[in-house]
Order: sequence, then structure tokens, then C-alpha cells
Amino acid sequence: MTNTIRLAQQPDADALLARSPLAALVGMLLDQQIPMEWAFTGPYTLATRMGGDDLDAHDIAAYDPEAFAALFSDKPAIHRYPGSMAKRVQQLCQYLVEHYDGDAQAVWKDATTGDVLFQRLHDLPGYGEQKAKIFTALLGKQYGVRPKGWREAAGAYGADGSCMSVADITGPDSLQKVRAHKQEMKAAAKAEKAAKPAAAKKTATKTATAKKAAEKTAKK
Repeated sequence: MTNTIRLAQQPDADALLARSPLAALVGMLLDQQIPMEWAFTGPYTLATRMGGDDLDAHDIAAYDPEAFAALFSDKPAIHRYPGSMAKRVQQLCQYLVEHYDGDAQAVWKDATTGDVLFQRLHDLPGYGEQKAKIFTALLGKQYGVRPKGWREAAGAYGADGSCMSVADITGPDSLQKVRAHKQEMKAAAKAEKAAKPAAAKKTATKTATAKKAAEKTAKK
């Protein structure tokens, strides 16, 4: 697994993501509620603090939980929520040890279809439907992992030429496009959320008015 990756926008961190399947999985896991570059720099920071040049699922799975959380909390913190994310990374590695003998690449190495690949990713601790689809797209677009139907399994994130997720980041320009798309989606979601109470209030007002009118008619 050797590719040119520019998710962290930091040469050493990106080099680790390019050669380490576990680092890529951990980076994707960390990619929530913090900037994407921060998330994907996390695996390199963690490896450095653990005294190595790569991550090992067996080592992480067996690490003392409090000491592991401290690695996340040291300044600069690996995540905005270091304690909870340290726990999730350990859970991920414990799952990999139990189901794949600690080999992160085995998650996708022999996946025969996109659906199988997506389901294996979705089964990982911390990987919901959206995260599993994005990582399916990332594997296909940047790591050459392309079982039959991978684009379909990745949903909209698998579309050629899209700028929707980390799967589409190949440098600073595409990073800004993806960030702009995410901001647009957040704004749309916020507007939709704000519109729901207003619509509900309008419906309630109409219902109350109709009820009063019916009561008035009944009295006549």
C-alpha cells in the first residue's frame, strides 16, 4: 500500500497514511468534529508518541486505557475530544485483533465486491454508514482498492469528479473545495432544522383557528 496521499497536508503524516492501512483507518475514524487535516495528522502524532514510525493494532489494543488516553491529551491534543476518541481507537484495534489478527489491510484485501467491502467497514467500531461509504470511496479513488461495484457501494462519494469528502482531497485546492461543500451542507441542514419549528407552529396555528371556527359553528 504505497500511494501519494495528501490528506494531512503534512509530508510525514501523509507518508504514513500512504504506507499504513491502520493509519488510514484511524485517520478516518478521527475525522469528525475537527478539521480534516487535524484528523489525518493524528495517526502520525500517535505513532510518534508511542515511539515508533507506524501504528500496531496489537500494541494499541493492549495499551493501558488511561495511559493511551494521555497520549491523546498531551499538547497538542490529537483530537478535540481526546478521551472518547482514544477509547474508540482502542476499540477499533481490539476489533481488528479479534477479527483480522491485527491486520488492517485484511479488511479489504480479499473483498470481492463493493458491498462486501462496505459491510466490513461498517462493521468496524466507530464506522457508521456515512464513514464506511466515504472510506470505500477513499480506497477506490486513492488506494487502488476497487472491487466490483465499489462506486455504487460508496454512494454519492464514489462519483468520479466529485468534491464531497476526504476521498476527493489530493492537494490544497481540492481540500478547499471539499471544505466549501461541507460548509454548504451544514448551512442547508441548519436552515432545514430552523424551518421545521416554524412550519410546525404554522400548522398548530391553523389547527387552533379551525377548531375555534368549528366550536363557534356548533354553538350556533
